Amino acid sequence: MKFFLISDNIDTQMGLRLVGIEGVVVHERRDFLEILEEKMHDESIAIILITTKLVTMCPDIISEIKLKQQKPLIVEIPDRHGNSKIGETIDAYVSSAIGVKL
Repeated sequence: MKFFLISDNIDTQMGLRLVGIEGVVVHERRDFLEILEEKMHDESIAIILITTKLVTMCPDIISEIKLKQQKPLIVEIPDRHGNSKIGETIDAYVSSAIGVKL
């Protein structure tokens, strides 16, 4: 089982390639959805990493995949250009789940 990256910039792709993770760079929604569909059916891929900018292009589709598909796991990753607040989002989810503000 392996990782695969779908990125919106070459810097993220090159960085992850250094640790052995292959991937592609796409900029258009149509291209992103085509490659995502293709990689969802690749049995050798266990985890698909997707940059935040691409996830925001079609959050409804990504959410549906995360809820309905067991494999592969879809993981959103920030890139160096993003101002993602993933940490704050996780804090909010945990706070609402346990009822205590962190």
